[in-house]
Amino acid sequence: MPGDPNCPICGGIGYYRLDVPVGHPEFGKLHFCDCRQREISHQVLDHLYELSNLNELRHLTFENFQARGRVGLAPRQADSLEQAFNHAQQFAQNPRGWLVLQGGYGCGKTHLGAAIANFVVDIGMPTLFLTVPDLLDALRFAYDDPQSTFETRFDQIRNAGLLVLDDFGTQNATPWAQEKLFQIINYRYINRLPTVVTTNLLLDQIEGRIRSRLEDPELVTMVHILASDYRRPAGDMGYHELSSLDLMHDMQFENFDLRKEEKLEVAIHRNLQNAYNAALKFAKKPAGWLVFTGPHGSGKTHLAAAIGNYRSNLGDQVIFASVPEMLDELRATFSPESTIRLDKRFEEFKTAGLLILDDLGIQSSTPWAREKLHQLLDFRYYSRLPTVMTTATPIEQIDPRLQSRMLDMSRCTIFAITAPDYRGGGPSSRRRNKK
Repeated sequence: MPGDPNCPICGGIGYYRLDVPVGHPEFGKLHFCDCRQREISHQVLDHLYELSNLNELRHLTFENFQARGRVGLAPRQADSLEQAFNHAQQFAQNPRGWLVLQGGYGCGKTHLGAAIANFVVDIGMPTLFLTVPDLLDALRFAYDDPQSTFETRFDQIRNAGLLVLDDFGTQNATPWAQEKLFQIINYRYINRLPTVVTTNLLLDQIEGRIRSRLEDPELVTMVHILASDYRRPAGDMGYHELSSLDLMHDMQFENFDLRKEEKLEVAIHRNLQNAYNAALKFAKKPAGWLVFTGPHGSGKTHLAAAIGNYRSNLGDQVIFASVPEMLDELRATFSPESTIRLDKRFEEFKTAGLLILDDLGIQSSTPWAREKLHQLLDFRYYSRLPTVMTTATPIEQIDPRLQSRMLDMSRCTIFAITAPDYRGGGPSSRRRNKK
């Protein structure tokens, strides 16, 4: 390999001998010139990138990651993204232990995982970046590869200086795949080898043996990213495409009818004013859950939509959907013509910055519908994500699992609206119509 033709030391040969007398330990020895050493370093780096599967991901760096600059993120989402960025940078600078990045599709997990790998490769550390399905395919193909035995390929993966496992949980969960994955993770766990895992699964959705390794706080740092999919931003008017809030843009706090002109009981007027105040307070500082109960037409949906419009006008990501609409969106992914997978669509509802579910209780009561609703609200309960619900169904008639979350007064406020149907369906309205 020649050196730099303009090099004043070697003249382009790429090596040199020291001018020392016969008998000197360095006499006759060849030394690589610095100009050639730089070229060798570049080749070594290129080889590392090729081995690491990073060639197509070299553009994913810390420098071009938008830790807080993404449009449409709620403060809590932006905070979680910045926290993940900081953890990833710290890990890259001192790759010890394990880092698990958990979050929905498009939240930035893969970018951060690749940024870690790129940073570490640049300082010369052997690194392997693999999506878990690709890892398993690499092992399967090794059985038919005359150039590499299965044992060699398996050993390369489990002994990589740094192993980044992307999209953990999307693999085919055959017994063989589960066993090989466990063997790799268990080996790296026992030997305390630096590892990064990205996943859209919750811990309780991961196979028990692997989950027990990921739950070790002495080795593993778990970071949960709440940011939404950057590839599916809010629309031109700030509305998420899964949200029907655009159809209710006229439902604002300013035009909420407190029905002061109606001859309702004083207690009902006071109740409606208190419901309005509770909604406005939540809109100004969304935290926990807010549930409005009451008869149809009492104003529940207007107040919920007003909260959504208030936050949307501030740039927050809001999804407003009736529960039947949401379940229809999820069922639509079963169609052969659908280009969206169920878990991806479900993730968007789960991780929304603010989720408003209207008409809880009128959905199909199939086991599937009940289970998806439970999974959704359980995730948001444990993740402490702001959620608003409206229901005309008495709380005691709601699925006991959801009921137990709603009755947790430390995280949920239930407000019962007692006003009758403003469209004329209530007793007071019927009395007025007789006059």
